[in-house]
Amino acid sequence: MSTVFQHLLLATEHSEFDSGAEALAMALARRCQLPLGGVLPIVSNPEFEAAAPALATRADQQAAERIAAVHALAQAQGVSLAMQARRGPEPYQEIVDEARERGSDLIVIRRRGKRGFLAKLLLGEMVSRVVAHAPCSVLIVPRGAAMWQQRVLVAAEPGAQGQQLVALAGAVAAECRLPISVVTVAEPGGQAQAQSFVETSVAQLRQRGLDAEGRTLSGKPYEQILQAGRDLGADLIVMGSRGDAHLGRALIGGVAQKVIGLAEHPVLVAHTDWHENKESAT
Repeated sequence: MSTVFQHLLLATEHSEFDSGAEALAMALARRCQLPLGGVLPIVSNPEFEAAAPALATRADQQAAERIAAVHALAQAQGVSLAMQARRGPEPYQEIVDEARERGSDLIVIRRRGKRGFLAKLLLGEMVSRVVAHAPCSVLIVPRGAAMWQQRVLVAAEPGAQGQQLVALAGAVAAECRLPISVVTVAEPGGQAQAQSFVETSVAQLRQRGLDAEGRTLSGKPYEQILQAGRDLGADLIVMGSRGDAHLGRALIGGVAQKVIGLAEHPVLVAHTDWHENKESAT
C-alpha cells in the first residue's frame, strides 16, 4: 500500500500532554498499515549520571515503565511499535537524531508540555526546536486532537516551496479522500501574484480529481490562516516552517509558531524537500 508517509516516528514522554500525539500516531499507523517507531527522550549527561547514579537509575526505570505503557496502548490497537529511550542534554536533539537514524519521513509530537513560558503561551521550546531541525515533516498535535476527517487546508506562498506544500497537502487529501483548500495571505502589492498562485494550484489539484478550492486573503497571516481553518471546517493545516526564507532551517518562523500554538487541530509542518525526495524514491 503506497502512502504519503511510510516511516512514522512518535516522540513522546507519555505524559498527559502527549495523549493526542500518541493516539493520532497510532491511528495513522493503523490506517496506513505501517509499523510505528517511537522515542522517549531522557534529559541526562555524564556529569549527572556520575554525581547522582541513583537518580539516573530511577530515570531509566521511569522511562522503561512509560515505554511499556505506550507498547500496551499500541498492542491494544493492533499497531506494531518499536520504541526506545534516548539519553542526552537536549531532548529535541535526541528526537531529531532518532528520526535521522530511522530514516523517518514524519515525526508526530505533542504541541506543548507543562514547563516554561513558551509552553504556556504558544509552543513548547523542545517542540519548536524539533520542528526547526527535523530532517523530515513534523505533525504537531494538540492534546485531545483526533485524526482529520473533514478538510485539509494548506497555507502556502507563491514560489517553489509553496508548490511543494500544495503537492504534499494534495497527496494527504487524496489519500484520505477529503476536500482541500489552498490559502495564500497576500503581501502588500502582491495580490495579483497571490491570486494567480491560488488559481493555478486549485486547477492542478482538480486535475488530480480532488475537490479543491482556494482563497486569497489579506491581513495578519496567522490570524487569516486560523480564521480560514475555522470558516472552512478544516481539521488539518499544512504549512511551511519559516516566515523568512533567509533565516534558514535554524529557526521556525513566527507565523508557523503562532498557527501551531493557537490551532484547534493538528498542524503538519512540511519538509520543503518532500516533493523531490518522493520523486527520487519512485
